[in-house]
Amino acid sequence: MDPVRDIEVLVRAKYPILYVCSWEERRVEEAVKQVCDKLKRTLHTWSVTQGMKPAVNRTSGPAKPGGLPGELEALAQVHEAPEYTVFLMRDFHPYLKDSRVIRLLRDLAGRLRTKAQTLILLSPVMNLPIELEKDVTVLDFPLPGRDDIAKMLDAVIASVKDNPSVDVKLSPEDHELMVKSAQGLTLDETESAFARSLVEHKKLDIDVILEEKKQIVRKSGLLEYYPATNRLEDVGGHDLLKEWLLKRTKSFTDKAKEFGIPAPKGILLIGVQGCGKSLVAKAVAAAWNLPMLKLDVGRIFGSLVGQSEENIRRAIKVAESVAPCVLWADELEKGFAGVGGSGVSDSGTTARVFSTFLTWMQEKTKPVFLVATANDVSALPPELLRKGRFDEIFFVDLPDSSERKDIFKIHLKKRKRDPEKFKMPELAKVTFGFSGAEIEQVVIAGLNTAFDDGRELKQSDLVKEAQASVPLSRMMAEEIDELRMWAQLRARPSAKRTDD
Repeated sequence: MDPVRDIEVLVRAKYPILYVCSWEERRVEEAVKQVCDKLKRTLHTWSVTQGMKPAVNRTSGPAKPGGLPGELEALAQVHEAPEYTVFLMRDFHPYLKDSRVIRLLRDLAGRLRTKAQTLILLSPVMNLPIELEKDVTVLDFPLPGRDDIAKMLDAVIASVKDNPSVDVKLSPEDHELMVKSAQGLTLDETESAFARSLVEHKKLDIDVILEEKKQIVRKSGLLEYYPATNRLEDVGGHDLLKEWLLKRTKSFTDKAKEFGIPAPKGILLIGVQGCGKSLVAKAVAAAWNLPMLKLDVGRIFGSLVGQSEENIRRAIKVAESVAPCVLWADELEKGFAGVGGSGVSDSGTTARVFSTFLTWMQEKTKPVFLVATANDVSALPPELLRKGRFDEIFFVDLPDSSERKDIFKIHLKKRKRDPEKFKMPELAKVTFGFSGAEIEQVVIAGLNTAFDDGRELKQSDLVKEAQASVPLSRMMAEEIDELRMWAQLRARPSAKRTDD
């Protein structure tokens, strides 16, 4: 998509009024100026604070009436302007609620068609009255592409390369990663992020770019930004799932695209509660060095008619603007609970929101990797599970003996204890049927007991806590057996089973 070419074609074709939707006034104005220079057109720009620049010489036509509002005076100047002129009007959308402005624009549309003139309305939001739909052509001005960001990065590097206190040396791989990380930002935001990185870290740091993207997510209010604090090494077990993820670490690169590999779509993690599904989701972002966003479906639903559908579209748009990224949808079956019967309970709002989400999953072109988790597979709509929605569906089972040892080691190290001082085979044996979350609680409870007695943690503390606990696998044995039966034929295991 070449916005400069699109503007040029529409100007040459004598389209009377264009509506360009973009936050980047400077980039749009430079593009329009480039088109005007090529076509030998005179460019006039207008804003409510600065008026028309340069002002149109209105020697003909009616004199300016006293007290005429600025927006009406600007349209009057357009009406009286000579041929071969282009007008760029910034933030004109608030005035499109005025019936006089609408009527003037409709009059202008017919007049401009007969003259080599174009009126361009520039705004960050789309606000087009129905009366103008047939007279106005809407044009999306995309965010900077990789070539634009690469030029900006090279310009920043060139400007400080002689500064000995700053390290701007980048390998080709790091250069590509910096450019990819900045996608989704405006050119001004990209420049600011590069400058902040050099000032704060004396080098170009990807974390600063991700911090800038965090601002986009915060302002939306629909998604949550999660810092990449968990690593795959912090997750016990799940060796097959980890292997699958590590093989796709470079799947977002240009080399992968040239090799014929499409960007990964996502994975669905189904399994027993407390077995590390959410932890794996958080670790994916750190392993791939991507920002991670959480989709809280509860935030999507609003009280006004049509608000929920608009919210899910906005959430998707924000995620795509931050791409490449990881989008985490936790406990998906609860967020879209009752899709089948929602037509009675909420006039079909849930079904429509879910339909929008499904369509996006199937048709998305931006590199947004969806990590969805679910505990109750029976509550998931069957259309969610069909091939093409996810790259793979993994079943996360209770940890076996070796995985329980790994989980104990991770949680003991996390709390500054040496795992070598504990008998792991015994701990793995007494925690048969325990989930990873339940093993963590055993360690925490043992630490509380030792702290209360004023001594160091002992093996017996952990054993006693494990023996006193009733794991979920005993309380819900029938449900877990049913889930395992379903997963044997329909899902891929996240780990190899060695015993138990």
